[in-house]
Amino acid sequence: MKYKDIASVSGKSGLFRVLSPARSGVILESLNDEKIRIVAGIHQKVSVLDEISVFVHNKDGSVPLKEVLHKIYIEFEGDPGVDSAASSEEFKAFFKHILPEYDENKVYVSDMKKIVGWYNILYKQLPDLVKKDQISTEKEK
Repeated sequence: MKYKDIASVSGKSGLFRVLSPARSGVILESLNDEKIRIVAGIHQKVSVLDEISVFVHNKDGSVPLKEVLHKIYIEFEGDPGVDSAASSEEFKAFFKHILPEYDENKVYVSDMKKIVGWYNILYKQLPDLVKKDQISTEKEK
């Protein structure tokens, strides 16, 4: 599985595997143990992880989400050390450690919480996805 096969849906927690297009949207399956299937309609915002980036202060202006997730893996592996109960300051310090050049004016604490939550889901359900071999393979294609 690749980042292009995984999506986030606005208003829904967690991540979803993209199964197939449907007449009224796209069929998705949750990545948690329950494997619930839903149809995300045209009125719901579906974001594929491969297309998500984090704003940074560099010449490109952003870093792909998959690179941020890989940096978390390299530094912390299975336990990033912050969870949804952490304070705003803890999340900001965590992100500053992982991605020192992140744009503090455009990347909100809610974004940071979402990214850490996604990392935890991916590490549990698809650990090979956040490892370097997957990132390198995708860059070569």
